[in-house]
Amino acid sequence: MKRLSTGIANLDAVLGGGLPVGSLIVLAGAPGTGKTILAQQICFRNGTSEHKAIYYSTISEPPDKFITHLTGFDFFDKAALVDKVEFINLGDMLQSSSDGLSSMVDEIVRKCLDEHPAIVIVDSAKALRDYTEDHRSLRAAVYRLAARVAHTDTTLIFVGEYSSEEIGSAPEFSLADGIVELAYESHEPMDKRWLRVRKMRSSNHLPGHHPLLISNAGIRLFMRAESVYTDLQSGSETTGRISTGVKGLDQITHGGLPRGGSTLVLGPSGCGKTALALRFIVEGLDQGERGLYVTFQENSRQLSAKAASFGWDLSGYIQSGQLTIFNVSEASLDLDLIATVVRTELGKDALSRMVIDSLAEMVVAARESERFPAYARSLLGSLRAGGVSVLTTSETSSLGPTTDVVGGLSFLYHNVVLLRYIENHSEVGRAVAIYKMRDGDHDKGLWSFAITEHGFEVQGKVEDVTGLLGWSALRRQNS
Repeated sequence: MKRLSTGIANLDAVLGGGLPVGSLIVLAGAPGTGKTILAQQICFRNGTSEHKAIYYSTISEPPDKFITHLTGFDFFDKAALVDKVEFINLGDMLQSSSDGLSSMVDEIVRKCLDEHPAIVIVDSAKALRDYTEDHRSLRAAVYRLAARVAHTDTTLIFVGEYSSEEIGSAPEFSLADGIVELAYESHEPMDKRWLRVRKMRSSNHLPGHHPLLISNAGIRLFMRAESVYTDLQSGSETTGRISTGVKGLDQITHGGLPRGGSTLVLGPSGCGKTALALRFIVEGLDQGERGLYVTFQENSRQLSAKAASFGWDLSGYIQSGQLTIFNVSEASLDLDLIATVVRTELGKDALSRMVIDSLAEMVVAARESERFPAYARSLLGSLRAGGVSVLTTSETSSLGPTTDVVGGLSFLYHNVVLLRYIENHSEVGRAVAIYKMRDGDHDKGLWSFAITEHGFEVQGKVEDVTGLLGWSALRRQNS
């Protein structure tokens, strides 16, 4: 089946390859969800001198008002008006004729047969209900229009302010080849819009809510991470170990971390998780590997300053593109936006190492804890398939039992490293232990470490004590 590209990044993939040519598609949603902007953006992407885009308005807004609102968008091209994109007001025809609905159908069919447009928009299609006495008449009119357009190379799009309940019952939807729902949700600290394909005949569309943003560039869509799921077992074959950059830690893990594996570093605030993560990424950079650092607190400048305090200069790596630092600000606090950044980096030159600092922070900030296990599985699956070695930090309690605050997701990780504060002889120190290392042996003991001017440094093994798994002070075994 022939497809019409929307010209919007990721939307064609979500639709299963674009809009089927000759089909009737309904864009449905409440006011303010982005339906009209989406439809107009598709028009300016597809309208040509040979096959123009025609935008019919009913009684929603007159063409002049549509055009005025469009001038602030980058996709708007004033020179394309009339010749490539034509706006036509059907309001007078609908109101003046005794059978306005039939006249409208005849007008659209005539245009399609005479001018062979690439795309025809009717906005608002819901207003057509005002010109018919019952659903049966409306259904007959929509059927006649869809049937005639199906024999052309024109894609017909209805735009309307329909609720989710109406999508399930209105006659327009029973005849539609595709239904695309847009919605707007209050989601502090940032409100959210999303798009969902409820139906698309002859298409393997991607399910789920796909976040969208509206800016001067128009619609920007982010694919829901789970819909592009990659099986954790389908990753590229990688062998051997990679150094963490911390000599003592490499010894504890018997040669470093498995290449292409995923490591979860658990520990309380201030214990050294970021220092370890930075050393891990710098070690890869020094070996000529490309790295990605996703951070929820420090921006690129702040993270570079922290690295510099340990004697590591990141500026050259950042300028050359060998290192990408993505600071997740409030404006970009969306799980699927983060996943899109990761997939983009995977599509560039081979990505070898990645840090997520921190996972628990991402769960809390995104406010999608119920969804998070499936999301994390998808994200880690994509990274494993790309052969990327991932180190993820996550915060635990400082003064209570160690809990997995990432919702029991440690089973997704090959390796789990625990950092903790210890009280020994009335002094507070730090200790590291390996909780798990899949497919590899490791030291089972408890090792002290410190954060020095050189970063994360493992010191000596803590001998003859007990209490690691509890939160009483460490005790000598014979005491």
